[in-house]
Amino acid sequence: MFETPDIYTLASGTSEGTSKLGAFDNAILKAGVGNTNLIKLSSILPPRAVFKEKIVYPRGVLVPIAYGSISSDKKGKTIAAAVAIAISVEEGFGVIMEYSGEVSAEKAEETVRRMAEDAMKHRNIAIKEIKSKSSEHTVENFGCAFAAVPMWYSKLS
Repeated sequence: MFETPDIYTLASGTSEGTSKLGAFDNAILKAGVGNTNLIKLSSILPPRAVFKEKIVYPRGVLVPIAYGSISSDKKGKTIAAAVAIAISVEEGFGVIMEYSGEVSAEKAEETVRRMAEDAMKHRNIAIKEIKSKSSEHTVENFGCAFAAVPMWYSKLS
């Protein structure tokens, strides 16, 4: 059984690579999670989770993470990824949304923030705040834009 993470951060990175996968790997390195094993989560921030500006992860650990990413080989194309967390008034429970596409970072962030608001509306939960982060990249050969909400455990930090 997995423990519930109790800290989280926002991370993003963009990069070029010699392949789409190489670009993704370079982008997650820039985001600070590249030497870990990512366990992709759906969309929930645990109640009372605490925001940290930066989390340093030991190499090879399993990191619970919600993320959006886009890799492309369309030269000259602008790509972006964004995440948003709508955090509730009560308990700090939150909903995480991810978005990526051939758009600007501004458009991606605007879209994902609306998605987070909508998710809380459907849950009938009042929002205390929304945190978001985005990344944007213009493809040269193989490019990637990555944005994420990585989580962790305060007792392991």
